[in-house]
Amino acid sequence: MRLIDLTLKISPQLPSFPGSPQPQFITWAKNKVDGYNLELIFLSSHSGTHIDAPFHFIDKGLKIDQIPLERFVCDAILFRTKKESNQSITKNDIIKFEKKHGKILHNSTIIFATGWYKNLPKKDYFENNPGLSINAARYLAAKRINLVGIDSPSIDLGKDSNFPAHHILLSKDVLIVENLCNLEKISGVYFKLIVLPLKLGGATGSPVRAIAI
Repeated sequence: MRLIDLTLKISPQLPSFPGSPQPQFITWAKNKVDGYNLELIFLSSHSGTHIDAPFHFIDKGLKIDQIPLERFVCDAILFRTKKESNQSITKNDIIKFEKKHGKILHNSTIIFATGWYKNLPKKDYFENNPGLSINAARYLAAKRINLVGIDSPSIDLGKDSNFPAHHILLSKDVLIVENLCNLEKISGVYFKLIVLPLKLGGATGSPVRAIAI
């Protein structure tokens, strides 16, 4: 069994979404003084590789601790679509993919590999990322799929501050995973995906350890 880590490392050096706090690791206890080492961790529930619960944008949506566990362990479809600054993944892109690989069915999980995560150190990582067009988001939401993931900081285009894809998907209970990495290490189109969030009571999302099998 081959495991591929699809997770960005959380550290104080991890770039954060504009307006979100920078992760901080604060020393709380030291072995020489307290007999053990311990740190406090300060970060957003959407730091690094993370999952959005519907409650993130939908007031009556599920919170992260209310989502059934089986939704985080799933058979996934890898959609390789190289995209540059503020380029949309379109409905037509998805239809072309379906013609080649078969229809995306109800309860499917689809992961978009754009290659954008390699721009993480750059200043425009959060402002100019690729994402789903409105029509593409509507097309996937209508299929009632389980989860959409992407290797960029947002499923929405970086230039769109209204977050339409978030609203469209989360209103239909489609989970969103963002800031994935290393998707190019996956061979083939189909793989097993594990994205386990912390069980945070009432939270809008959580960092995940994302793994491909």
